[in-house]
Amino acid sequence: MGRLANMNRPAAVEITYEGMRFLITHNPTNATLNKFTEDWPFDDGAPPPTKIVDDWLNLLKTKFRGEPGCCIAVHCVAGLGRAPVMVALALIETGMKYEDAVQFIRQKRRGAFNSKQLLYLEKYRPKMRLRFKDANGPNCCVQ
Repeated sequence: MGRLANMNRPAAVEITYEGMRFLITHNPTNATLNKFTEDWPFDDGAPPPTKIVDDWLNLLKTKFRGEPGCCIAVHCVAGLGRAPVMVALALIETGMKYEDAVQFIRQKRRGAFNSKQLLYLEKYRPKMRLRFKDANGPNCCVQ
């Protein structure tokens, strides 16, 4: 049964946008858990708490500025709800519209997002935390 359950889980997918790279995956095993540096659990099917969103975006800002081209792995139990929501928030914070972020992720991760998560993303108001002012030009995404 355990083997069959693993076969039904979607494969990990990479989402790349504006110099940011994410790997959306399902629950890691004990052998791979040490590769994840943060653990921010929140209820399955629910939107993330504000503190988790803030911590997530601060981590991304630090990692993508300090290690351009790095890939951030994001997981939840099935890789269809909470992990895609976190990646969508990152895309929205660069200036992407929520509808475009959802479509962009669903192109690679069919079945991502439930109706409660979609409503959360629709109502989410970005603060453009993954953009910064360039003294020599217009707004630019973190790369």
